[in-house]
Amino acid sequence: MAEHTRRSVLRGAAGIAAAGALTAMADQRAVALERPMTNRHYPFLEGAFTPVTEELTAFDLPVVGRVPRELSGRFLRNGPNVLGLEDPRAHHWMLGEGMVHGVRLRDGRAEWYRNRWVRSSQVARKLGEPWPGPVPPDDFPCNTHVIPYRGRVLALQESGPLPYELDEELGTVGTHDFHGTLEGAFAAHTKYDVCAGELHAISYYPAWDHVRHLVVDPSGRVARTTRIPVADAPMMHDFALTEKHVVIFDIPVTFDAAAAERGTPVPYVWNRQHPTRVGVMPRTGGPVRWFAVDPVFYSHTLNAYDEGSSVVVDLTTYPAPFHVAGLGSDGPSAVGTAKLERWTVDLRHGRVRQRVLDDRPQEFPRVNEALVSRRHRYGYSAAAADMTLAYLTADGDPPDRAFSNALIKHDLLRGATLVHRLPRDAAAGEAVFVPRDPTDRRAAEDDGYTLAYVHNPDRGASDLVILAAQDFTGEPVARIQLPGRVPLGFHGSWIPDA
Repeated sequence: MAEHTRRSVLRGAAGIAAAGALTAMADQRAVALERPMTNRHYPFLEGAFTPVTEELTAFDLPVVGRVPRELSGRFLRNGPNVLGLEDPRAHHWMLGEGMVHGVRLRDGRAEWYRNRWVRSSQVARKLGEPWPGPVPPDDFPCNTHVIPYRGRVLALQESGPLPYELDEELGTVGTHDFHGTLEGAFAAHTKYDVCAGELHAISYYPAWDHVRHLVVDPSGRVARTTRIPVADAPMMHDFALTEKHVVIFDIPVTFDAAAAERGTPVPYVWNRQHPTRVGVMPRTGGPVRWFAVDPVFYSHTLNAYDEGSSVVVDLTTYPAPFHVAGLGSDGPSAVGTAKLERWTVDLRHGRVRQRVLDDRPQEFPRVNEALVSRRHRYGYSAAAADMTLAYLTADGDPPDRAFSNALIKHDLLRGATLVHRLPRDAAAGEAVFVPRDPTDRRAAEDDGYTLAYVHNPDRGASDLVILAAQDFTGEPVARIQLPGRVPLGFHGSWIPDA
């Protein structure tokens, strides 16, 4: 049986981009072993990033404080957790096998914790498990996000692989193609409009001369696909959605066929010749209006909304250049820290106004999901010292700077922030807002809780920290003690009980 991996996908894309077939390449690890050994360290394999080596299951978790009884569901988070790495020189953080961590809350109790690798064909092979049936095209253990969708739980990955569906206990059910209506790649970041019942995505693929705006309708099928021509096969990790518009970010991180031929694990490079621009398209489809901006790396959207003849987007950015494939490290490298900005696209006058909202290092901005595509007041983000240092370690020597760990609440109406400070070495993951009562339409936007996995250096394990969003700097409502670590990773969701 032929094994489809991200490696073979990129190899094939390089062939198409170069207009010729490539000869067979050596395995990624063999290529890495040809490089001279150095004494450098690998920041995305160390500290808060250190992969866990086993799957755990624990019941009746210890709790400091109390679990709010109104929280009934599962808090899940996905991230790369490399499996069977033979040599660290072959590693890149973004290519680690996806592992989903979850805690089940019900009736004021933390019923269980589980962590499970997403069972793609190559993960099953590495674990010595059988693989039923044919291998899906572009198969990969999706490692970037995990979302609820119409009674399903989907692990997501951009640029090729199908989503993987998970069951109630994080077991892998199989791939999901939206009832056979998804053609080609999907996305790591989706936007769900609760009012319209629509799931939106922007998908890209290294062999395409365009990106695609996908709309999944309330029946769970891809109802509309709009192809948007772009040059150089850029990476589009995230996008923005309003009631009227789709906003896409065309940044100078583009596919490099030559790098793919050389065996570069992530063959995307900072392309100084590629213009940086923002595109605004009617949500129902149609021509895209493009607006030039100064070079920057766009990372993640907090939220976006329409305001008169303008589109307002709150987002995190890194200064240019940004190297997705790293410069001597085993993950992305940056020349500066991420900050929260507001970009206002003035459609009437054809310009973009950019303003820094908060310049402290932070990532993974989130909003009350009920307000996706509509005006919001509050946002939540995380500051993780280990992540900032890892991104700034381009040559193996971390900068001589001190960074803090914290969860941040932004009041974007008042221009104020509240910071829940965490101890040294208490690396915090993404903070997800959960409403106290999602059926109460009159409830305040921040009437609820923020949940995040936080490393507990005293225990050498992680805690699920629950904060009251309206008492953000106060003591956690609950600190649920997990039996192991949750390495710093990517994105997650609250999966409420039906």
